[in-house]
Amino acid sequence: MEPANVIDEMIAYYRARAAEYDEWFYRQNRYDHGPEINQLWFDDVAQLEAAFSTIEPVDDALELAAGTGIWTEKLAKIAKQLTVVDASPEMIEINRGKLPNAPVCYIQANIFDWEPDRAYDLVFFSFWLSHVPPERLDAFLATVRQATRPGGRLFIIDSRFEQTGAARNNPLFEDEQTYRTRILNDGNAYQIVKIYYETEQLRKLLDKAGFDADVHFTDRYFIYASAIAR
Repeated sequence: MEPANVIDEMIAYYRARAAEYDEWFYRQNRYDHGPEINQLWFDDVAQLEAAFSTIEPVDDALELAAGTGIWTEKLAKIAKQLTVVDASPEMIEINRGKLPNAPVCYIQANIFDWEPDRAYDLVFFSFWLSHVPPERLDAFLATVRQATRPGGRLFIIDSRFEQTGAARNNPLFEDEQTYRTRILNDGNAYQIVKIYYETEQLRKLLDKAGFDADVHFTDRYFIYASAIAR
């Protein structure tokens, strides 16, 4: 059963994490595990970027839970118009600062309350599906399908397992499953949802939601899916 207020706590977590989020992705400070381990991470990121590069330019794209704009910058290069949805004003501020002249429309909203007002050629989200509580998964994927035009494309990136990019001083509790503890630079701890998917499991979920999907692992850290809406 979903703990009370876990969605509010995740929003608070990402608001507080905005200033350090890029440190996680770029392997800095607490997330720097040394040149050898860092290189494994960046090699896997290169695999994600290669898969992403197969997406053809589109007129209208949507990014959910866009965060600080790491992938927004790439989406803005292939979309004539890009809509970005995120619950954190701090994340949106950083994201907007990276793309001051790009054709991006920003929407601050809790994704579980937000509904698309049209269907897009491309829907994208990274490191978000794993945060969707099991009780909300079907409804969330229904919203994603609603937001993707028939024949449109969905692209998903996420973590492959619990150790993906963990901070050096953030202990991982083996007895935690769906609801896990995360500690930020300031020492404050938050409970978040974090669920890891196998490739066939994710493919079946997307099939049920109305997508034909190819799902793959990178060599070590990530899972990604490229899908077409039926």
